[in-house]
Amino acid sequence: MAGKTEVQTKSIPVAAIVVSLVVIIGAGLFVYLDRASRRPPPPPPPLTGEARAYVRNLQLKDVDMQKHESYLKQAVVEITGKIGNNGDRVLRLVEINCVFYDPYNQVVLRRRVPIVSRKIGGLAPGEFKNFRLAFDDIPDSWNQALPQLVIADIVFG
Repeated sequence: MAGKTEVQTKSIPVAAIVVSLVVIIGAGLFVYLDRASRRPPPPPPPLTGEARAYVRNLQLKDVDMQKHESYLKQAVVEITGKIGNNGDRVLRLVEINCVFYDPYNQVVLRRRVPIVSRKIGGLAPGEFKNFRLAFDDIPDSWNQALPQLVIADIVFG
């Protein structure tokens, strides 16, 4: 027994290594997805040249705005009107930007909404179609005026 020393080596179990790697990868994935969800969506593409040229053939008519209270005691602003197609092409989609301002003429809400779509139905040449837009999330700083309505997209049928 003289001079004999025993060296014990301790090894890390394989299961502990696997669990550690899974936790590290999971944490990294969580951080990546969390940051990705906070990025704003990319802005929609601008009007194509063809659509920009066709805008002059569209007519918004009888646009009216009413404000009322919903069943949940929430203010709802409803914009109604008609869109007319004075051109020679069938339209499958027309979207508009509704831009709400405050008393200092600063934008408080910009919403892009369809007024002609597959669900609503296309718009043939010479046809007028009613539209109704409801907003329940306009900030209190809104100036209570009719929003600016700007054609944002046109898809031809």
